[in-house]
Amino acid sequence: MPPHLGRRMLLKGAAASLLAPTVTWAAAGSPAYLAACKDGADRFSLVGLGLDGAETFRLSAPGRGHAAAAHPHHPEAVAFARRPGDFALVIDCAKGRESARLSAPKGRRFYGHGAFSADGGLLYTSENAFEEGEGRIGVWDARADYRRIGEFSSGGVGPHDVALAADGARLVVANGGIQTHPDSGRAKLNLPTMRPNLAYLSARSGKLLQTLAPPEKLRMHSIRHLALRADGLVAAAMQWQGAPLQNPPLLALHVPGEAALRFAAAPTDLQRRTRNYAGSVAFSGDGAHVAYTAPRGGLCMIFDDAGAFAGAAEAIDICGVAAAADGFRATSGEGRVFAIGANARLTPLSSMPIAYDNHLIRL
Repeated sequence: MPPHLGRRMLLKGAAASLLAPTVTWAAAGSPAYLAACKDGADRFSLVGLGLDGAETFRLSAPGRGHAAAAHPHHPEAVAFARRPGDFALVIDCAKGRESARLSAPKGRRFYGHGAFSADGGLLYTSENAFEEGEGRIGVWDARADYRRIGEFSSGGVGPHDVALAADGARLVVANGGIQTHPDSGRAKLNLPTMRPNLAYLSARSGKLLQTLAPPEKLRMHSIRHLALRADGLVAAAMQWQGAPLQNPPLLALHVPGEAALRFAAAPTDLQRRTRNYAGSVAFSGDGAHVAYTAPRGGLCMIFDDAGAFAGAAEAIDICGVAAAADGFRATSGEGRVFAIGANARLTPLSSMPIAYDNHLIRL
């Protein structure tokens, strides 16, 4: 597979994407969210959820799932295996069934996340080129049965999350900085030299446009997950790989045009309870607040869009979080779904005998 996406192939994919979809999200109705889960018999599934937390469908998965990418125009999503994974399922969310399955190319593994182009014609996937020890963004033609048409550098090592910027022209990549290899499972192979960054790439050509790295004292702060607001504000959730006694902030904000990340910390007593691990991140439905989850501490931390701490909701093993009109929706490893307001008020919505995985994806 060539290291860069050819201009001819990219233009071909863009032209194909001009075809109009036949079914829209509005026509499909529910579900509003998608989550991966495991039941008591250790069977893995993907679950559609309504705004009220009720299950709308459950689809068997070949292994543990992680996150998903929702098509921008019609009821389709691509759900990815937990890293280091080699499968991704294309889901017809209107009917709750698998419509296609993707396999990672030779020498690549999925990192659990992906994003569609603005017109839905292309799917971008975060990947590990494990023999080279480098990050890649895979490119798939969604209008041609998700045919692989190329790849380009992620701008760093260990790209985990990838998202499309509000302008539709750029990709934002959370390069976690951690090198892994499938033969070593999830072992972290380069902690003494790791260098994470937040990278902006051209969605058209893959050209690296900008990178923002934590300061040297935070070079072991792995940038993992992303949330983007319509005006371009980026929120990134992080996981600290250094000494546990250090207590760095787990949320970073990037304001478009600025040359550095802004870090946001909770009060010290709550920050310690996170155990230096953020699981997911999301903006509220109105964009005025941002939340990240700290499942090891049973916390959902909420900040305003300037990074000021606004409150914390508490629930055991809370991890998935996504936008809702009234604030957020969240899921837990105990099979519970919650509504969380911007004031951190938590309202239980539903409970099932399953364990939700890390992410809750808004469809």
